[in-house]
Amino acid sequence: MTIRGLGRLRRLAQPYTNRFFPGPVVLAYHRVADLASDPQLLAVTPRHFAEQVEVLRREGYPVRLLDLITAVRDGKSLPHGVIVTFDDGYADNLIRAKPVLERYDVPATVFVTTGYLGGERDFWWDELEKVLLQYDTLPSTLSLRISGKLHQWDLSPSANACGRGACERRWNISERHDPGPRQSVYRALHRLLRPLHEAERLHVLDELTKWLGAGAVPLSERAALSPAEVIDLAEGDLIEVGSHSVTHPVFSHLPARAQRVEIERSKSKLEEILGRPVRSFAYPFGAKSDYTEETTALVAHAGYLGACANFPAVVEPTTDRFQVPRFLVRDWGGDEFSRRLGAWLGG
Repeated sequence: MTIRGLGRLRRLAQPYTNRFFPGPVVLAYHRVADLASDPQLLAVTPRHFAEQVEVLRREGYPVRLLDLITAVRDGKSLPHGVIVTFDDGYADNLIRAKPVLERYDVPATVFVTTGYLGGERDFWWDELEKVLLQYDTLPSTLSLRISGKLHQWDLSPSANACGRGACERRWNISERHDPGPRQSVYRALHRLLRPLHEAERLHVLDELTKWLGAGAVPLSERAALSPAEVIDLAEGDLIEVGSHSVTHPVFSHLPARAQRVEIERSKSKLEEILGRPVRSFAYPFGAKSDYTEETTALVAHAGYLGACANFPAVVEPTTDRFQVPRFLVRDWGGDEFSRRLGAWLGG
């Protein structure tokens, strides 16, 4: 027998049931876009995102991140619900994600990397992908000096049996085997560039562009939000804008002073744009090895109420509000997302 209004009653009751159910879960998204290639698995297609948000509205209890962080801070009962967050600050968060979130009245927090706002370059991992995976032809050899060490790769036609085509578009870093040297070089360079300071990373990317001989790599649809778009994103009461640093570094590879600059300058920049306090932070990359106790202390000292990391766990009353765990969302259809969400929420 179906009881009319039961779903609404369950959603209303959920904030008060955490004595009997696991705590809330926080979801981590990056992009809502249809991409020809997505080697980092950052994008959820617009169709799948709409299906996922519909599931959230129907089966989860959407909760604001700041409400969760405040409850943890104050030792209050935690809501049994779901929090939506986005990392990096892609323009498609405004163009494609916000209208869907508004349609279903699902709040979200978008963590913005301020150094890329309205900039002349894509995010570094997108620029790397464009150079190595999206051009028809590449020079046959590549030599780069990174952190004082010379690295060399063979990209000759005989080595590159896969060529540029469907295998590049389908390939992603979760695959155990690389179909050709392009993918192997991309994987190796991503690993080498990840811990670098921004100046050295950009130098390597500039050297790659010279090697390609194509002039400046043009901006793509992947461009970050502009300052005006950040304002549009925060307009209304549904989307909170948080900080994701200035240059997206690995904090555990930075000295304390550089960490403090990244944490404080990103906050002040966003507050200048929005004219309001910025209360939440997300660590770039966000694994436990990507930041330190010193980092969390600096985030707290800068005036943030809490910070999100990137390791999967349910939020509990004892959770450190400066290390809020998150579940990474992939490009799943509604049924698969519903199954996974149910497992995260304890069935």
